[in-house]
Amino acid sequence: MDKIPVGVLGATGTVGQKFIILLQGHPYFEIRELVASERSAGRAYSEVVKWKQDVPVPQPFASMQVKGLDDSLDAQILFSGLDSSVAGAAETAYAEKGHFVISNSKNHRMDPDVPLVIPEINPDHLAMVGTQRYKGGIITNSNCSTMFLAMALAPLHRAFGVASVHVTTMQAISGAGYPGVASMDILGNVIPYIADEEEKMERETQKIIGTLKDGVVEPAPFAISAQCNRVAVFDGHTETLSVKFERKPEIAEVARALRSFSGLPQERRLPSAPEHPILVMDQPDHPQPARDIWLERGMATCVGRIRPCPVFDVKMVILGHNTVRGAAGAAILNAETFVKLGYLKS
Repeated sequence: MDKIPVGVLGATGTVGQKFIILLQGHPYFEIRELVASERSAGRAYSEVVKWKQDVPVPQPFASMQVKGLDDSLDAQILFSGLDSSVAGAAETAYAEKGHFVISNSKNHRMDPDVPLVIPEINPDHLAMVGTQRYKGGIITNSNCSTMFLAMALAPLHRAFGVASVHVTTMQAISGAGYPGVASMDILGNVIPYIADEEEKMERETQKIIGTLKDGVVEPAPFAISAQCNRVAVFDGHTETLSVKFERKPEIAEVARALRSFSGLPQERRLPSAPEHPILVMDQPDHPQPARDIWLERGMATCVGRIRPCPVFDVKMVILGHNTVRGAAGAAILNAETFVKLGYLKS
């Protein structure tokens, strides 16, 4: 098929940079437009970006002229890595003009008519786009820490019924964007506060695992208690999780439910889909950010140390790549699902 023209909003930021890396040579999409702040507009991308990726700025994007948020765009799909301070109004404006915004920003996630999607879990929620008030539409992916929690809980809730959850996170500094956390604050330290993070995990997970009825999402009924910490790890969010179930399973049953989990992206063999969305690890000292985040190209959720919990029923450790599956890669997989299911209007 002819490639779909796409744009990247917030192209100079860390998530925008990751979009550019992951969209290179994509079989569905071709980047035609890079969008950033007005101070960057009209200049070559390589002149304005503080590039922080492991490879050089790809050609031909280095010489591509950056557009501003007020400029007219031609791309059907816009991948948004905009900062939340500007994302809400900008994404709304683009959707009203007929663009389909695939957003990594927090602003619209909890809007009642906006789908908050993880395609392995709730691809049916994409139907909500058809009832939005926009000429185009807005689709969101979750907060990075929510992503891995929801991925682990979804198959367990289907199999055993989740009753309540306690989760503690150890989140990488890359999740704070660039320049991130000051070195004198994070080196040799743990910061036990990330603004709004706990609330996002508690609310977003319930929406993702919730049920779509008559165009409205009924949140999952179980309670979540989250405690979020920033730690001196560059990439990879680790989470320790304790779960109480409606029907207490054996440990082997939990591992089997996680290992066998797959969804529409795997069935349709979407380009960004991991073959195994959840990797269950048997080694007692895994998962580890330095060893495991790039498994399945950074798109898997790693789960280990599944064992009995003396307070709840089962406890485990989960891990994922926060800037790939927890950000840009998640948005791209959402766009692939949206296109594959035939929702993109010509």
